[in-house]
Amino acid sequence: MKFFENKTLIKYLFIAIAIVIALGSLFVSHQLVQDLSKEEESKIKIWAEATKEAACADTVALSNINLILQIIESNKTIPVILYDKKDDYYTSHNIKTSNKNEQTFLKEKALSFEKRHDPILIETGDFEQYVYYDDSYTLKRLQAYPYIQLGVISVFLIISFIALITTKKMEQDRLWVGLSKETAHQLGTPISSLMAWIEYLKLKEVDASILSDMEKDIERLQTVTERFSKIGSVPALEKANIVDSLTQTVSYLEKRMSNKVSFIHNFPDRKLYSLISAPLFGWVIENLTKNAIDAMCGQGTIIYSISEKADLIIIDIQDTGKGIQKSKFKEIFTPGYTTKTRGWGLGLSLAKRIIETYHKGKIYVKSSELNVGTIIRIEVSKC
Repeated sequence: MKFFENKTLIKYLFIAIAIVIALGSLFVSHQLVQDLSKEEESKIKIWAEATKEAACADTVALSNINLILQIIESNKTIPVILYDKKDDYYTSHNIKTSNKNEQTFLKEKALSFEKRHDPILIETGDFEQYVYYDDSYTLKRLQAYPYIQLGVISVFLIISFIALITTKKMEQDRLWVGLSKETAHQLGTPISSLMAWIEYLKLKEVDASILSDMEKDIERLQTVTERFSKIGSVPALEKANIVDSLTQTVSYLEKRMSNKVSFIHNFPDRKLYSLISAPLFGWVIENLTKNAIDAMCGQGTIIYSISEKADLIIIDIQDTGKGIQKSKFKEIFTPGYTTKTRGWGLGLSLAKRIIETYHKGKIYVKSSELNVGTIIRIEVSKC
């Protein structure tokens, strides 16, 4: 449980850092845009004043004419439209005119500029002019830059996050596969030895009923070994009657569980076929049953139901245990999640892997109510 909580905390911390980086980048870029915008506004006001002085050239000292012209010509980046109200005429600087009527084009441009910046009035004696201006191309690119930067950062963080999750999942898969196959390998030797001992005991004419029970337990061990050996490889799926398969598994569990646990079967009389790996499918049912018994603290009722819907076979396993919080419905299938002090938290995650990866089905919490019980649902396709 602690491992799962720490992993979740790391994910949230990763997301929080990403948000801080993105917001910080946007703030800095916004400040730069604001500063450059104010600087351009100041420049265009100086340009307008220089234009006004140039219009009054007769009253301006000759020594200042060159300076005024230099100021006017220094504007190489800011688009400007000068409108003479008296003559109703537009002139422009740093604007590429359209093929259509130039005056109409400049008038439309001036109206669009006015939406972003208030025009500057130049008024002297007998004429009145207005300066319309827009942001420079450099400023426009800088305004778009924060959003481009945010997009790039977001893509990078998403890819990094996916890569991190994928790497962790691959590591977990390799661990599960290695552990499972090693377990199967280790079980092989004592099972072979036990089989030899049974044959020896048969020669000694030991009670046949005792030997029969021992053989059943060895068969059980062989089934468990087969299950572990199939983890990590694609199992062969065979057509099987789900009703029979579930009946056999539940009957085996019922005989070996406490009499404080009641087993109820709601199975249809007809056969329902699906492509399954019988050993792995039975393992899933066992894991869900044992979890249900743990949730009921060793006493209560488990109800197994089989139904069909369209092309699906639906299996519901209901217990009368302590229930699951709704926020934990998905988390319980996460590797490492467990509420038991000595649990590994692999049972349900393996069940999910077996049903969804190998059988192409679904397994999920259909419903749960605290201190009332839980229903786990499995869906597999008919054949």
